[in-house]
Amino acid sequence: MTRCMWMRGGSSKGGYFLRDDLPADVAERDAFLRRVMGSPDPRQIDGMGGADPLTSKVAVVSRSEREGVDVDYLFLQVFVDQPIVTDAQNCGNILAGVGPFAIERGLVTAQDGETRVAIFMENTGQVAVATVQTPGGVVTYAGDAAISGVPGTAAPVPLAFRDTAGSSCGALLPTGNGVDTIDGIACTLIDNGMPCVVIAAGDVGITGYEDRDTLDCDDAMKAKVEAIRLQAGPLMNLGDVAQKSVPKMMLVAAPQDGGAVAVRSLIPHRVHASIGVLGAVSVATACLIDGSPAAAVAVVPGGKHLTLGVEHPTGVTECVVTLDDDGQPVEAGMLRTARKLMDGEVFA
Repeated sequence: MTRCMWMRGGSSKGGYFLRDDLPADVAERDAFLRRVMGSPDPRQIDGMGGADPLTSKVAVVSRSEREGVDVDYLFLQVFVDQPIVTDAQNCGNILAGVGPFAIERGLVTAQDGETRVAIFMENTGQVAVATVQTPGGVVTYAGDAAISGVPGTAAPVPLAFRDTAGSSCGALLPTGNGVDTIDGIACTLIDNGMPCVVIAAGDVGITGYEDRDTLDCDDAMKAKVEAIRLQAGPLMNLGDVAQKSVPKMMLVAAPQDGGAVAVRSLIPHRVHASIGVLGAVSVATACLIDGSPAAAVAVVPGGKHLTLGVEHPTGVTECVVTLDDDGQPVEAGMLRTARKLMDGEVFA
């Protein structure tokens, strides 16, 4: 048995562990986490996983020795129906729970009112700053902030990201192009915190407004999208992505509910119930790339501090992108919430 806190972070949930509470050997660690989640099994019936990629996630947290950083955070995706644990991507939703977890575990001393926690994201080498509500020096999860895909309200956890451009692929536009053509379809290959391929929904035979279940049953669309993804991987400096969970595939259309753009996200083989935090940031940024499929349909306000609503099947995710004098993104931010669900010991 191992000490663990189960938390909802953003619109995902999973297990939060101190690094020292897990096996140091990676193979042993991954085997342990598969047992914890009950993978591989479509129902994850023999573990804590919720039979969905969004509920089969892990945060590994430790005190940081990096200057100006409080904690290090490694995100691990435990596949549901395959014996795979991967660190190939980041997760901005699970990130929302790292600050509260670090304070609760004593890695960071809480201040009265709110506490800023600087978090080094090991998957991508980025730093995010989470602002956690700590009235009286104690973490609170109660509040009035609402985010799409999560019922009710909770304490706000603002997240600020810096230097997200090219975090996994080496450049915001890893091919150097705003638009590349793959299988005759215009694509924007972009990485502003999450490697993504942005495609016009109409180019793969959908409207971009379908619900998740409808799209998950569209085998023809998914086959076309996967063929593009496999070719995009090497172009994005990700190598062979056949067994990887990146790049994410973003199918965009004109907004319908007052946002900047509508999107249906494949992560990469199932349709996301909403959209990942950093995926939303990358799509929002694609709306600013001349000639991109996103820019062609997006409604974008003017100015250097842009609030861009990314519409998805369960609501709208608000992204804030700050541009420099040359129109390049220098900071991206987002509002998330988190909630502690369980603190105890997990058996494997």
